[in-house]
Amino acid sequence: MESSSMLEHFAEELRLARAANGMSQATLAEALSYSGALVAKVETSERRPSLDFARRCDAVFASDGRFERIQRRISREAVVPWFRDWAGIEQETTALRWYEPVFVPGLVQTEGYARAILAGAGLFAADEVEQQVTARLDRQGVLSRDRPPLLTAVIDEYALRRRVGGPEVMREQLRHLVKLGSALPRVRIQVVPLSAGAYAGLDGPFVIATASSGEDVVFLDGQRHGQVIDRAEYVRQMVEVWESIRGEALSQQQSLDLIAEVAETWS
Repeated sequence: MESSSMLEHFAEELRLARAANGMSQATLAEALSYSGALVAKVETSERRPSLDFARRCDAVFASDGRFERIQRRISREAVVPWFRDWAGIEQETTALRWYEPVFVPGLVQTEGYARAILAGAGLFAADEVEQQVTARLDRQGVLSRDRPPLLTAVIDEYALRRRVGGPEVMREQLRHLVKLGSALPRVRIQVVPLSAGAYAGLDGPFVIATASSGEDVVFLDGQRHGQVIDRAEYVRQMVEVWESIRGEALSQQQSLDLIAEVAETWS
């Protein structure tokens, strides 16, 4: 099914459930703690429901996760096609080792930063940018689920100092990193300082995901397409590159201190 038809499927199920329960849009909106305008837009397929919206529908209608399942299919389809396999892997992983030399990693981006990155790429029309932003923020739900993966993100200091979307967006983004790194025990954020000079990470970003079976796969993010590689020899080499990069990084606490410091320079 295409994204639009899953979107219509969600809208139809919502209208049917509401009618079966004799609720008006206003009553439903109140029960969901969302605006009547948003409920109306979801019911006419004008707005993609968020994961939170879907879960609240399941709670209100006691529908046993049906709305969440449809929403996840919409999300999967709203993701750029080459990213679909990876998006599935990312949601089912027990650990993610993520290295980014230029940007803040997608799973820890703020809405403003994600929008600035996606709009700046010039690849998407305005409505597509909004779709991509929503899809990216939805993916972040993996960090707040009951048993989240262990995320270790190593970022080059350059990414903290690269102006994306303006000072306010940068300050909010860096404070967000400090908050996540301090508040979520399964999120570790480390920075490779500029003083490291040339090191193994400068060849580009990558993510190593560990499945519950203990197997690792590597995701390489390219300009227009990404690839998931599970060849044992290649994965082993990338784990070595990761270890080498991590050896150049500051400790978690030093990193959070540095990020907080740089955040204040964005005023």
